[in-house]
Amino acid sequence: MLPKDDSCAAVEDRAEGDPQHPLILERVEKKPEKKWHTVVLDRVKKHCSCTPEKVKSKILGFVPILQWLPHYKLRDWILGDLMSGIIVAILLVPQSIAYSLLASQDPIYGIYTSFFSSVIYAILGSSRHISVGIFGVLCLLVGQVVDRELALAGYLPESSIGINNSDTLLAGQGNGSNVECDRSCYAITVGATVSFTAGIYQVLMGLLQVGFVSVYLSDSLLSGFATGASLTILTSQIKYLLGLKIPRPQGWFTMFKTWYGVFTNLATTNICDLITSLVCLAVLIPAKELNELFKSKLKAPIPFELFVVIIATLASHFGHFSSEYGSGVAGDIPTGFLPPQLPAWKLIPNVAVDAFSIAIVGFAITVSLSEMFAKKHGYTVDANQEMYAIGFCNILPSFFRCFTTSAALTKTLVKESTGCQTQMSGLITAVILLLVLLVIAPLFYSLQKRIPFQTSFEVGNSGLHTLRCVLAVIIVVNLRGALGKFRDIPQMWRVNRIDASIWLITMATSALVNTELGLLVGVLTSAFFVLGRTQQAQVTELGRTATREHYENVSSYRGLQTHSGVAVFRYGAPIYYANQSLFKKSLYKCADLNPVKEKAMRLKFKKNKKQQEETGKIPKVKSEDNLSKENEVEASASITMMLDEKSSINIRSLVIDCSGILFLDTAGINALKEVRKDYRELGVEVVLAQCNTSVLDSLERGGYYDSKKDGEVGKNNMTFFTIADAVSYAQSINVPNGDYDNKS
Repeated sequence: MLPKDDSCAAVEDRAEGDPQHPLILERVEKKPEKKWHTVVLDRVKKHCSCTPEKVKSKILGFVPILQWLPHYKLRDWILGDLMSGIIVAILLVPQSIAYSLLASQDPIYGIYTSFFSSVIYAILGSSRHISVGIFGVLCLLVGQVVDRELALAGYLPESSIGINNSDTLLAGQGNGSNVECDRSCYAITVGATVSFTAGIYQVLMGLLQVGFVSVYLSDSLLSGFATGASLTILTSQIKYLLGLKIPRPQGWFTMFKTWYGVFTNLATTNICDLITSLVCLAVLIPAKELNELFKSKLKAPIPFELFVVIIATLASHFGHFSSEYGSGVAGDIPTGFLPPQLPAWKLIPNVAVDAFSIAIVGFAITVSLSEMFAKKHGYTVDANQEMYAIGFCNILPSFFRCFTTSAALTKTLVKESTGCQTQMSGLITAVILLLVLLVIAPLFYSLQKRIPFQTSFEVGNSGLHTLRCVLAVIIVVNLRGALGKFRDIPQMWRVNRIDASIWLITMATSALVNTELGLLVGVLTSAFFVLGRTQQAQVTELGRTATREHYENVSSYRGLQTHSGVAVFRYGAPIYYANQSLFKKSLYKCADLNPVKEKAMRLKFKKNKKQQEETGKIPKVKSEDNLSKENEVEASASITMMLDEKSSINIRSLVIDCSGILFLDTAGINALKEVRKDYRELGVEVVLAQCNTSVLDSLERGGYYDSKKDGEVGKNNMTFFTIADAVSYAQSINVPNGDYDNKS
């Protein structure tokens, strides 16, 4: 048996032999702190040392596919991965085309983005289940940046393209861009540059090991942000459902600006687009409800969106919409891959701030979904590795004209529910998207949204909006999940009003003011509520149970007993600069004895008493003023004597349960010193109990236990690990009341 075990046994025997003996614990000696240069050298040696095992571990950690692919269980997993990969790919094709609208890009670039992100995340991602690709909120944020840069470069809004028969850069305007680059070319250049910059941010955050920041983005915050952004997305698609030619507004309060533009241009509604939108909504909304209703019976959701796209394409082709109804078609959708190109370096300063908020949103969504599904299926994910994975999903595809991606909840749920086991399903999705890019894309000839520069706009303008209304319907229908959160508001309010308030504030700011600002306001609101909880903490009086040495709040439980002359209180929050005055105020109120006011009243009474003694006999005739002053003095004396009598009878010692105090700063230590000093001058002893080691160390460093200042050696060094020991000690001491009166 180790020596410390013998000492512990001796202490236990002594405690059992003497029930009044307080619990004694011996602190483990701390190791001497290393000097800063020693710590730096140790870290450098740890991270810079190179051994074969460490190299292997780093490579496997950075490329997770090398870990799970050699151990892939082909017979057990391939069927589920194959099914989920095919289903997700079928859903991705129409959604990639539709969500390209939000990012102000041509549909082909949405398919490019989904393909590259699926491949890269399958190689670098640590989650087995999430689906990385186009996400509506990020597409909206990218589209806002793209439209702003197009306007700054001098390109006409899409609603004005048909008037001037040109979508090239206006002469003499722009930022030095090549005039041969048309509007679509410049739009994807901006989108790719934003994606590249956001990816750089994410990789840098991974290198700096700041993956922990995801814990500061609560579920209520992210849900409110997504719902607010969904309202903005819904508003942005109204013009396409009605076939209106309205440019996307920029800046703050875009929702109000958009609805104002819709109502002022309502008379120009395209009836063909409106009818098409209503028909597609009438088909897709019930179809989605059927998928949800029979989700448990269906092995995979029925891809109604793809059916709508195919039917719209066939109707446009065989119905001769171009010649009969003046609906233009796009022409050929390019097959294969365009050659890689570098981002526009000159644009990076313009989009750097926007890219940072996009990087944060993309990372937060990806990590949240990764951790949620990892917890559900019993494995772990590395937040920093997720940062690397999503960062490279943005950096590498940006060279191939792709825009920003992240995990998407809807497709992830579909992927998991259809039997996904590993990211092999992501590779299967990528193979199917590759076939679409190389073979099937030309079949969507009649559905392509962009009219090429050579097309005559006199014929093609209506066809452009006919297609967009179909894609807008797909976008709107896919917002059902996020918008359905409004039904949960009463339940959220009943469960936790603070989380519900965070959700409402974040949602309202994101939807009504500005999408990026909504995320910032949500973070600040969450921090404000956390601080507010420490401000609202109150001191509570504790009582002892009848059968055990256990203390609880007397206002919450019946049958608790209090001790005569000893009051026990608990404070359930850290004591720091922001709430130290509130702590003292709450303690004085709960104890029903404010030492500061008591001392002031005693001073006033002593002063008046001394003046009376010096003046001798009090004159019989007094003025009204003197009479009122005398009454005031007598009242003060009476109140003071009542308080003094109460304190001398009811409160001779005060025990503070510090189990809920997580930490103290300098202001908190000083507050405890002031409380002890003020009460001691009234003859009330203050005792601390159940302090954690952090609080004990802070008190020791702050000089709370320095007995020389009080002139009572050893009296301040009493440390109690249970409330019962502190109460026993407080009952044993006999401090004469009114110590302040005995001082000269």
